Amino acid sequence: MPHLENMVLCRESQVSTLQSLFGERHHFSFPSIFIYGHTASGKTYVTQTLLKTLEVLDKAEYLRDMEANILPGFLRLQELSDRNVTVIFLSEIVWEKFRPNTGCFEPFVLYFPDYSIGNLQKILSHDHPPQYSADFYAAYINILLGVFYTVCRDLNELRHLAVLNFPKYCEPVVKGEASERDTRKLWRNIEPHLKKAMQTVYLREISSSQWEKLQKDDTDPGQLKGLSAYTHVELPYYSKFILIAAYLASYNPSRTDKRFFLKHHGKIKKTNFLKKHEKTSNHLLGPKLFPLDRLLAILYSIVDSRVAPTANIFSQITSLVTLQLLTLVGHDDQLDGPKYKCTVSLDFIRAIARTVNFDIIKYLYDFL
Repeated sequence: MPHLENMVLCRESQVSTLQSLFGERHHFSFPSIFIYGHTASGKTYVTQTLLKTLEVLDKAEYLRDMEANILPGFLRLQELSDRNVTVIFLSEIVWEKFRPNTGCFEPFVLYFPDYSIGNLQKILSHDHPPQYSADFYAAYINILLGVFYTVCRDLNELRHLAVLNFPKYCEPVVKGEASERDTRKLWRNIEPHLKKAMQTVYLREISSSQWEKLQKDDTDPGQLKGLSAYTHVELPYYSKFILIAAYLASYNPSRTDKRFFLKHHGKIKKTNFLKKHEKTSNHLLGPKLFPLDRLLAILYSIVDSRVAPTANIFSQITSLVTLQLLTLVGHDDQLDGPKYKCTVSLDFIRAIARTVNFDIIKYLYDFL
């Protein structure tokens, strides 16, 4: 359907698959479909656009915490109800993390990959304001992605940032200081502004309204005290676990890793760990350096079955460094791998851990 292609960009393959599964109204469709992919990859939007009157089970991962018969019941709903009904599950987690040990009816599994930079360019450029040309807005989106793509692939976040910062990009044109074709001049005007936005608006250190006020007043955002330094930051789900693992690696002695992260290791009293020189809290001494392999070992231990270990870990670690939540420390010996240090506060990491239901205090050596 041509009109559907204009509504759902860069998801032609997924739309075609779903249309094939549903078939004609009088045909029996597939009993259950499991759709997974990262946040803002188009799962909900595509299903709602295709099926305006159909209920879908969004955030289906919560079903795993319910009674054991709930999930198998939904999977067999067509058979149990004797109706032509399809149950659609939407999740950020792969199906293998759902499958009950007792076995169940297998749904059709459909993956929504992250949007590529080309996809994001096409989708965001489609939103151009009518008073400006499509080429002018596409050039702006290209600059925006050049700054933010390394730290943010979330379509909703990027769309929010595009709307928020566009007036600043247009400023030289509105003032008559440049034309829409003066790309280099427009770039010089907006680039430092976008880099400041990356450290403030993207991290939710200030609200969108505060940011707009600062644009008008030409105030340095650094003068505002950021909330993210104490309580909250918007990060992708998997990046939160990477940051938690980094914090644990920074503040726990490495020899305690077995006690905290090796399953069935048994309880060990803190006095068995203590040495004479270890009377001071690790939090008072500050974060310690840790190698990448230790970070990954802790990460896979705490993630367990919560998320799929298929995400681009190294890209997300780089993003956390860019956002100054982790510090990459140089090394003289080229045989050594990279070493990192977590720079966030205890209150900050506790707030992050709460958003993924992880009790970080239970894994910190200082709080044994």
